[in-house]
Amino acid sequence: MKTLRRCERFCNCYGIHIRKLTVISEAKPESSKVENVVHIDRVSNLHYLLQLCAKTRSSMGGRACHAQIIRIGLEMDILTSNMLINMYSKCSLVDSARKKFNEMPVKSLVSWNTVIGALTQNAEDREALKLLIQMQREGTPFNEFTISSVLCNCAFKCAILECMQLHAFSIKAAIDSNCFVGTALLHVYAKCSSIKDASQMFESMPEKNAVTWSSMMAGYVQNGFHEEALLIFRNAQLMGFDQDPFMISSAVSACAGLATLIEGKQVHAISHKSGFGSNIYVSSSLIDMYAKCGCIREAYLVFQGVLEVRSIVLWNAMISGFARHARAPEAMILFEKMQQRGFFPDDVTYVCVLNACSHMGLHEEGQKYFDLMVRQHNLSPSVLHYSCMIDILGRAGLVHKAYDLIERMPFNATSSMWGSLLASCKIYGNIEFAEIAAKYLFEMEPNNAGNHILLANIYAANKKWDEVARARKLLRETDVRKERGTSWIEIKNKIHSFTVGERNHPQIDDIYAKLDNLVVELKKLNYKVDTSNDLHDVEENRKQMLLRHHSEKLAITFGLMCLPRDIPIRIIKNLRICGDCHTFMKLVSKSTSREIIVRDTNRFHHFKDGFCSCGEFW
Repeated sequence: MKTLRRCERFCNCYGIHIRKLTVISEAKPESSKVENVVHIDRVSNLHYLLQLCAKTRSSMGGRACHAQIIRIGLEMDILTSNMLINMYSKCSLVDSARKKFNEMPVKSLVSWNTVIGALTQNAEDREALKLLIQMQREGTPFNEFTISSVLCNCAFKCAILECMQLHAFSIKAAIDSNCFVGTALLHVYAKCSSIKDASQMFESMPEKNAVTWSSMMAGYVQNGFHEEALLIFRNAQLMGFDQDPFMISSAVSACAGLATLIEGKQVHAISHKSGFGSNIYVSSSLIDMYAKCGCIREAYLVFQGVLEVRSIVLWNAMISGFARHARAPEAMILFEKMQQRGFFPDDVTYVCVLNACSHMGLHEEGQKYFDLMVRQHNLSPSVLHYSCMIDILGRAGLVHKAYDLIERMPFNATSSMWGSLLASCKIYGNIEFAEIAAKYLFEMEPNNAGNHILLANIYAANKKWDEVARARKLLRETDVRKERGTSWIEIKNKIHSFTVGERNHPQIDDIYAKLDNLVVELKKLNYKVDTSNDLHDVEENRKQMLLRHHSEKLAITFGLMCLPRDIPIRIIKNLRICGDCHTFMKLVSKSTSREIIVRDTNRFHHFKDGFCSCGEFW
């Protein structure tokens, strides 16, 4: 009776009346007909309660129902047993679900699928695979849901070997062409960076649904194939598939990766037309896209439009956008507002706000947030948080403290940490720690010529010419090559790319002529080519010419030729902008009264009236 009363109390909390159930447990039916009706009513009530417990994740209520099921002798009923397994799995009580499954004298296909699903949902992938093998050995027929359930866990674990085995298994069972199985397979391949296998799976599927198209798009985006993702999106539109939020979000992310503002705006319009403009995933992708395209104002407008949607993902996206654009005060204000609205910062939030401090050299504020993360919000710093702190300290000139932090970390330093330290050593001319950082980088990134060049520049700045010669010799002997600098600019819905010393652009002669005239004008503002930014072993005049024809200078010149005066000139660069080009952009913005936005590998630079938003921290 005690268990029964507990069950009653649980039901009353949800306004469910089980008067008949309780009366029947005490009363003696007068006829078998009445008894059958009452029994059916009792079973229906219990089934409804079990489903409610599964939905609300109420393990206490579920156990109370289980007790009643045992009391009325219904524990071996297949349908009821399946409901119990489902309830226990939803409440993360996998052992109880497995125990109930083992007790069943007869197991239907639903029973196997439910317990396998429970194991995969709770990250017990090995047990799920064992059960699948047991199922096969016992000769129990399986279906597409059995395979796809296990495959979903393979995606989470990036278990490519298990995925290939299951793929072979599904081919043998002739269910590989099933839409659910095929979608699960391509999802796993894409998650495990086997994008070629994922694409082949997608192309071979005779039937595809919206989830299949979304999975393929997401796979392309995650693996950096942004153009292919947009092509899939266009094909899905042509074939008449209704866009879902995940498909639109992936399309927006692809536009962000390519920094194609015009296409990004087009997808934004599609999201509004489809009614997904306020969806969390779509909105956060739009904020990220506008920020990566240099439109931080538009990103903030999207954020304001969905501010009532309660999700920390949106706050993180906006704080990250401000950080990327060196808007540290705005990022920190948003960090405080977020908590005022009832959101607790997570590890991603702290990465974003620490990045904001890094881009402005705010080492005291950075240390405050790092301590706050540990002491107030009880978060353990990850590699990313330590990487941000090392960058913050190094950029602020505290190279010794940055190195000490590397020494005290609970894990080994990554190449990005040593690279950050080496870059800071260049700014502040610290040879001692530069050599230490370079030593590790040469071992970790043997094919990265940029590390050799940075070290040589540090030696040159300190007039260590013997060491400069040795660094150049080592660079030649290792046969590594510096990545060729490339810049892109979008004009009239077309992307124009430039490399250093470009000769293939159809208007290149006009661009060089315009650039020469521009240099003459800038010399009136005391512009002088800074040849310390070129490490080529050539004469001074040749160095000046190489620097003059850097890719971003060609791109900005073409932008001045083609774009109206009232819109900003936006340029994307694959490498860090050099010091000479940085000075060049500041003077161009002053001379022409144009706003110039350059996105390099580290951040955005907003040039206006002869100043840059980075404050010379980059």
